[in-house]
Amino acid sequence: MSRMTDPRRRLVLASASPARLGLLRQAGLTPEVIVSGVDEDAVTAPTPGELALVLAEAKAASVAARPEAAGALVIGCDSVLELDGQALGKPADAEDATARWKAMRGRSGILQTGHCVIDTATGRRACATASTTVRFGEPTDAEIAAYVATGEPLHVAGAFTLDGRSAPFVDGIDGDPGNVIGLSLPLLRRLLGELDTPITALWA
Repeated sequence: MSRMTDPRRRLVLASASPARLGLLRQAGLTPEVIVSGVDEDAVTAPTPGELALVLAEAKAASVAARPEAAGALVIGCDSVLELDGQALGKPADAEDATARWKAMRGRSGILQTGHCVIDTATGRRACATASTTVRFGEPTDAEIAAYVATGEPLHVAGAFTLDGRSAPFVDGIDGDPGNVIGLSLPLLRRLLGELDTPITALWA
């Protein structure tokens, strides 16, 4: 009955990530996209998990402050790979991506994704970080070179993605696979719940 009487809330994704947009659409949501433009390199935090959360909050806040987001629920996300206590975002270049893969192979890292949802109608926000352990396989130098040559790792945190060409080089994960791709839908549901918005009320 509520869906008949209450207009569905607008949902805005503060990210240019096609993977995050795809995850939301697969879950029955139809977000608008407004890119935040936050300078990720200018942000620091004590730990990788905190960095991911601070960046997610910054992206969500930047978009929530814009007139075109008025009345909407704004979702900000940011992912980093934690390896040896260091936060690895997108590699600087092909050489960096190659070095990352040679360091990661045969090891495990933690993919940290910060999530922040801001209700621009009330000013309330709910934020948290999701963590997923990623167990990397052992691709050969030739396989790493071929992967880096595709250009894919230059555009994703940690120089890999679970839903792309590097999937065969990931032996397994412990946790939410969506989080590795860029957004944890279970965490998003909980954050929306904190803002008194059931995710089912946002289904298209």
